[in-house]
Amino acid sequence: MPQLSRRAFGAGLGFAAMATQVRAATCTYPQWADDLRRDLDAMAVELTATLKPWSGPETVFKPEDYGDTKGLATKAIQGAIDAAAVSGGTVRLSQGDYVSGTLDLKSNVRLEVAKGARLLGSLDLTDYPERMAKRPTVMDSNMGMNQSLIFAEGCENISLCGEGEIDGRGHNFKGDETIHGTPGRPFLIRVIDCRRIHIHGITLKDSPCWMQNYLNCDDLLVEHMTVENQANFNNDGIDIDGCRRVIVRDCFISSGDDAICFKGAAQRPGENILIERCKLYTSCNAVKYGTDSQSVLRNVLVRHCEIGGVSEAMRRIKTVDADSGFSWEMVDGGLAENLLAHDIHIVRARSPFFLRLENRGRVRPEQSKPGIGRLRRIVFDRITGEDNGSRGSYFLSVPEQPIEDVVLRNIRIGQRPSTAWLAEEQIPDLRGVYPDAHMIDAHWGGVGKDDLGKAIGGDAPAYGLWARNVSGLTLIDYKVVPTGPDPRPEIVAKTGVTRFCRG
Repeated sequence: MPQLSRRAFGAGLGFAAMATQVRAATCTYPQWADDLRRDLDAMAVELTATLKPWSGPETVFKPEDYGDTKGLATKAIQGAIDAAAVSGGTVRLSQGDYVSGTLDLKSNVRLEVAKGARLLGSLDLTDYPERMAKRPTVMDSNMGMNQSLIFAEGCENISLCGEGEIDGRGHNFKGDETIHGTPGRPFLIRVIDCRRIHIHGITLKDSPCWMQNYLNCDDLLVEHMTVENQANFNNDGIDIDGCRRVIVRDCFISSGDDAICFKGAAQRPGENILIERCKLYTSCNAVKYGTDSQSVLRNVLVRHCEIGGVSEAMRRIKTVDADSGFSWEMVDGGLAENLLAHDIHIVRARSPFFLRLENRGRVRPEQSKPGIGRLRRIVFDRITGEDNGSRGSYFLSVPEQPIEDVVLRNIRIGQRPSTAWLAEEQIPDLRGVYPDAHMIDAHWGGVGKDDLGKAIGGDAPAYGLWARNVSGLTLIDYKVVPTGPDPRPEIVAKTGVTRFCRG
């Protein structure tokens, strides 16, 4: 189809469109997006009023009263936890360093690492006996992650807190980066099927694998937490899987892998989630859903955050740039809807925004492969950014099921120009390819191979936004500003009904 005129969409808008219907529009914000903002603001007020800190008796239990803490302190700390669980109370680590293997947290117990104290993960893998989840999940069948430093299952009213530090010493547990099992690398924290969890003030450092995983939990409050997970591969900052009524606020996360990652492997709904006033830095994805997306994720509000890549000044094990700022990936038959991010600053992200809908269909081995899921009602509003990478943002679905109803409003992103990119017609649907924003890069396998077997790949076809199979895409005051000449058009869209305006 012929290229549409620039004048039709405002001076300076280099626009190449291949669309069923594309029209210039007045800057009318869709009613559903207004309704979503109102509903999620009300959700945030309700969560803030009702998610409360840990509560219990003021009784303090010291590990020193339950055994030797100078060598391996596991038995002493667990003895204090078991004693505190009888009537509730705080287990306080306050005498320097405590080396421990797996600790089983109990209901009504708060584990506090006081200022100047450290809980150090044992370097002996045999000190981490397996804790098999009572209820099978996709994560167990695919990842086989059954070891952790701190484990809780079926508990209520639990807490980790303090001005001290929990250090997994993860660089001692060697392993490869993988999307499957990570044997021999424990989590720092794994919390399953629990209610009323409070994480407050603690510093978490260098897990052998994921830092913390909350799976099928209700009433999760995480605040004033510092995470530096830069010791190994698969170093996620925090993974929230099928949880309901969640607040993560005033946290700092620097991670080698995803900074904050929502998942659906629990095959339970994840909903009513507020992320606010956080700094989220990563060499992978800053805010992500997926890749496990077997269930429902809905009603997620992310606001007043800075997200993106780690800087040269930060301790890191991989690249400076993040793979993406926001990455909503729906590939396992579930439903993700009502996702709103506003007042966000994105830095050092190769793709500030990435949406992917496809049909990998990963479930537990005894389950049938589901049909394709849905990804819809997504809003990005009042987003700024600087020093972002050249790849550009892109939204990619398959013809039989478009991504539905996406709004980007009041966006101004600064990014580096590209020197190597793909034309829209060069990129297939990429079925079966691991769904991260690097999926079109030659370095990661690209979109195919040439006659000599060399990977074909590059940056997105547009420097501002490439969209394929998106129904109901609205851009209002959306502007990407390259720091140098970039020959690509600003927008390439092969979509359903799409509206563009400058405001």
